[in-house]
Amino acid sequence: MKSPITIYQKPTCTTCRQTMMILKESGVDFEAINYYIDPIPKKKLKELLNKMKLSAKDILRTKEPIYKELKLAGRDLSDEELIDLMVSHPDLIQRPIVEKGTKAILARPAERIKAIL
Repeated sequence: MKSPITIYQKPTCTTCRQTMMILKESGVDFEAINYYIDPIPKKKLKELLNKMKLSAKDILRTKEPIYKELKLAGRDLSDEELIDLMVSHPDLIQRPIVEKGTKAILARPAERIKAIL
């Protein structure tokens, strides 16, 4: 049995829409989770980071207004602190994140999704 594919995304995001189109064109079944409506729990976000072999800093969206509001540029925060902020403020998470079994990738650009198919 094949591992299910889950895409953590924001429907208004262009890269997320492109990634979902690639998945649809590939004919694979997948579950799309809008993490603005269904937030990624802290434990799951840590698991995804582990699967991607990335740190919280690696997936931090630095151009979002909340990044500036929280003055994150001048702060030296641990991964744990950044993950807590990402759970509270989903705008801080790069997207889309695509998970399949024991692997996950940050599908930026959208064509990176092909590596997991």
